Amino acid sequence: MLRRVLLSALGTGLAAVLSACGGGGSGSSSGMQTGQLQMLIGDASSEDWSEIGVKVLSIALIPQDGSGNVTVWTAPSPAPTVNLEELDQLGELLGQATIPTGTYSGAVITVAANPGDVALVVASNPESGFAGTPGAAIPATQIQIQGAQGASGSLTVPITLTFGTPLSVSTGGSNVLYLDFDLGHPAFIVAHNPPAAAGATIWAVNFDGPVRRHRVGDLRWLVLRHSYGTVQTVGTTSFTVLKDFPVEPASNPEGAITSSIELTINADASNGTIVYDADNGDARSVVKDFSSESSLAGKFVRLAARYQSDGSLVAVRIWESSSFARVWLSPEGHVLSVDDTSGVMTVETEAGTGVPVTIGPNTLFYFRTPQDAQADAGSIGQGPGFLASGSIVRGFKVHVSPVDAMANPMIADTVDIETAVYGGTISNASTTGFTYTRHFVRASDDYTVNLDYLPATAANTDPSGNAITGFDWWNFTFPTMADTGANAVTDFVSASSGSVSFGGTVGAVNAWGASYALWSTTAPAGWQVPMAVLEPTPLPLGAVVTGLAANASFTMSVIGGATPATVDVDTTAGSATLVYQVDRSNGVVSVSPIDVSTQQGLMTFTNNLTAGTPLKVWGIPQPAPTSALKAYVIIYFTGVAPAS
Repeated sequence: MLRRVLLSALGTGLAAVLSACGGGGSGSSSGMQTGQLQMLIGDASSEDWSEIGVKVLSIALIPQDGSGNVTVWTAPSPAPTVNLEELDQLGELLGQATIPTGTYSGAVITVAANPGDVALVVASNPESGFAGTPGAAIPATQIQIQGAQGASGSLTVPITLTFGTPLSVSTGGSNVLYLDFDLGHPAFIVAHNPPAAAGATIWAVNFDGPVRRHRVGDLRWLVLRHSYGTVQTVGTTSFTVLKDFPVEPASNPEGAITSSIELTINADASNGTIVYDADNGDARSVVKDFSSESSLAGKFVRLAARYQSDGSLVAVRIWESSSFARVWLSPEGHVLSVDDTSGVMTVETEAGTGVPVTIGPNTLFYFRTPQDAQADAGSIGQGPGFLASGSIVRGFKVHVSPVDAMANPMIADTVDIETAVYGGTISNASTTGFTYTRHFVRASDDYTVNLDYLPATAANTDPSGNAITGFDWWNFTFPTMADTGANAVTDFVSASSGSVSFGGTVGAVNAWGASYALWSTTAPAGWQVPMAVLEPTPLPLGAVVTGLAANASFTMSVIGGATPATVDVDTTAGSATLVYQVDRSNGVVSVSPIDVSTQQGLMTFTNNLTAGTPLKVWGIPQPAPTSALKAYVIIYFTGVAPAS
């Protein structure tokens, strides 16, 4: 089963700036105008995995005028594995590229596709019915990467993106490219779990569709994942580092893949930068310049930084050590559970294991708010009381810095809340707020939370980065059609009232949603939601009852249901339902997209959608009187039928 997942367009990604020197970016010939390109690479998370590791080998931009592609990123050697699961609404800071000014119509992202180049580790507590074993790494022999090209040992997948709106790079502008890997896309990782006699589960990894560009408006809203580097030079107001990449999967002690990608890090002259000495029990000092920090030269550092509007980076917090393992050794991942009674929060690592972290009386909690420098630098809570207040739930993405990483139990010195994501069944929607109810396999992880909308006059940005005020929402993968303004709340109340019933043990399928929350310091302090996205709810494995009719609808039954329900298919170009054919034959799984907005694609889909065809559907229940499921993704199976 695939997780109901928050589209990464709803949150901010972590900026990744690519380096022209050492990072592989193209330089300029004499007299050519150039601009600085800020690169973002992020994802939407999937709760079923603790690691989805990929190796991005290169990124190139496609000029609109038809001239040669401009390479802006070339991986160091060996190519580091990026765990996309750690980039939940974040991204990996890579460097900065100087590229020719002009207009670019697309990009080509090349990823490694040899056996073992894509790493999959199942989460320690995936959804009920998930085909993988909790905490286990999927063997490379059971991972099939779709679209691989080249000779054995040097296989790659080139992912070509065509931008809906061209990217214009100017000499003095804020030039941003956001590349998003949508881990929750139903067709990204498709598990084919056949009957026992037909062989092992095959995991098909498909990059065609789940990778896209997302437009970014204001760089200052981007939440940056902690970055690692080796300090080169230290000046009065800034220092330079060469980017380091942690080894994936983690070694013991953890090592670094070094690069020649140089970053300049500025001090926070207004609010102060907190510097932690990891070699001295995280002894801390607050500095507004680096005139007294010459000892940083040659040290390894971990950086919590934020962007300025001009693309420069300001350090919020810095951890320094003579050992890379010491600055790295800090639990980073999604919150697995919160025990209010004992004051323990369990954080999942990329290895699929949970690390219990004790919240001590001096533990400080921070919420990354880069668009507000003062809020970004200040803590929002302290000690076990903050944990017991219910302000942290399963699914939050955090980075913990321990008092002593080797101590048992581990006590948190600081907790960076990087993203605060809520989701689940929507109920009680009103003009002031609504309720999310979420159930997990472990009942202790369940939550029901009432959240208020962001005030109508408060600053916000829509999914395209445009400045707005107040709450906004949209249907999954239609962020360009976000509902904003005075009617957004009442429209959301109406849209979230949909329900479709299959009867039996499945019962009613209600509206699902997800939101990221912002911390409000005004009384009463707490989380507010600036946005919501109505997500497609995944149905159990089903079968066609009646095929596709002329009005582009069909009926289906599901395992555990008692009555069929109607599913509507959109065939409109640009907003058509995403349809994939999954075929398993002789142990090989292939995933083929079917474009139902074309006559040929619709005919292929219609001919295959016969009574009894097994399929999986993700869709949004529509309000009465329609009471049908509006399909976002349909996957139908040919060849060996899946068992679940």
